Amino acid sequence: MTAWIVLPVSLSAFSITGIWIVYAMAVMNHHVCPVENWFYNVTCIEELPRPGFPKTCCTIQDIPLISKCGSFPPESCLFSLIGNVGAFMVVMVCFLRYAQVIEHSHRCWVNTSALVSGCTNALGLVMVGNFQVDHAKSLHYVGAGVAFPAGLLFVCLQCVLTYRVAVTALDYWMAHFRVALTLGAMVSLVLSGIFFIHESFILQHAAAICEWVFTVDILVFYGTFTYEFGTVTSETLMVGLQQSHHHGSGVIMGSRARGSTLGGATKGLKSPGGSSTSTHLNCTPESIAML
Repeated sequence: MTAWIVLPVSLSAFSITGIWIVYAMAVMNHHVCPVENWFYNVTCIEELPRPGFPKTCCTIQDIPLISKCGSFPPESCLFSLIGNVGAFMVVMVCFLRYAQVIEHSHRCWVNTSALVSGCTNALGLVMVGNFQVDHAKSLHYVGAGVAFPAGLLFVCLQCVLTYRVAVTALDYWMAHFRVALTLGAMVSLVLSGIFFIHESFILQHAAAICEWVFTVDILVFYGTFTYEFGTVTSETLMVGLQQSHHHGSGVIMGSRARGSTLGGATKGLKSPGGSSTSTHLNCTPESIAML
């Protein structure tokens, strides 16, 4: 049992609790409407804010999308903090899982792809958290477009890896549970995308609910790594670092090898030309003598 077992649980607990606090702050500050509200108006008359009570008149601008909840201060400050800290913890979880799979003698492209997709997910989270949708819409949507598919790809690849390294019956049960989470995330993400492109208030609200389901689902998936991280040791970290260094050295050596090959090829191309020239020079006197 190691202290690393706390990392996945902390990621899930911190992020899930944090985004719901952001939502509560946004509702109380009249920046979004409650998630249980399904009735929206085209326009609303300016109403006096009542502290501690949600809005009574809602428009499509008040739909409680996660990004919308973190658009205005003070909740935007907490939203950015959650995005940055959560992204760092995601990278740590992805790297430890990558090293742990290698430690089990499973060096494969699936593991490397999972690491890349997880880090890409973290990059998208940083963009989503720091570029609010109402102030930097293009960058925010780019971040969301990176984070959501990358997160889904990561959990899919981790399901494959979980089955590959499974030994006991409990390992296989964990793999089954992760597949269920992945299917739920996939369905909710697809439905969210389908509903979001429509202008209907009801479908937009449904898209927001699907987005919340997807986000919580992915965060719960990250939390399940607590099951494996009890066996993480300092040797696991060294394995991951050595493997990363090995990949870097391989790229450098590969470049040098290609350079040497090209150099040899260049010399090879020059040599026939040189010998051909000398042959012609040797033949020239004979030709003159014959003349």
